[in-house]
Amino acid sequence: MGGFAGSPGEELVEVVDEAGSVVRVATRTDVRAGNLRHRCTYIAVVDGDGRLVVHQRADWKDVYPGYWDLCFGGVCGVGEEWAESAARELAEEAGIAGAALRLLGPVAYDADDGHIVGRAYLAHWSGPVTCPDGEVVAVDRIPLADLDRWLAGRPVCPDSAAVVAPLLAALGPDGLAEGSA
Repeated sequence: MGGFAGSPGEELVEVVDEAGSVVRVATRTDVRAGNLRHRCTYIAVVDGDGRLVVHQRADWKDVYPGYWDLCFGGVCGVGEEWAESAARELAEEAGIAGAALRLLGPVAYDADDGHIVGRAYLAHWSGPVTCPDGEVVAVDRIPLADLDRWLAGRPVCPDSAAVVAPLLAALGPDGLAEGSA
């Protein structure tokens, strides 16, 4: 539930079934090695000009090192509520605290590189993105109209491309506007 002080590989993670029910708890290392289904949050951040805040992951990350990502987020802590995980991840990775989180919906990702049951959120933020924990090495902002072209030009985390890009496209510019529901 945040604040884990040991090695990241020793962090405990809930292994879940397709419905998101906890089956057991395992270490992050075991979850990665066994490609076990687990819970994650995805938080897309849109700035005051309607641009998506994207970032490049550090080369030391255990999954998709050096890849670009459409959203902030990550593995939920054991017993951690979805919104609590999303707020924690946004603060840890982007230095964003206090932004309202709009639930976009439950999501799933099933591929050779991962099995995830998740929740996707949208946050509006016009302030600085500070990346305090070192997981992020670069930040950029892209107009949503350029998203498809941007995706084609670099290595992008396949889970966020598969999960978040369609949600943003479905919302369109009006649905992404701050205050829209």
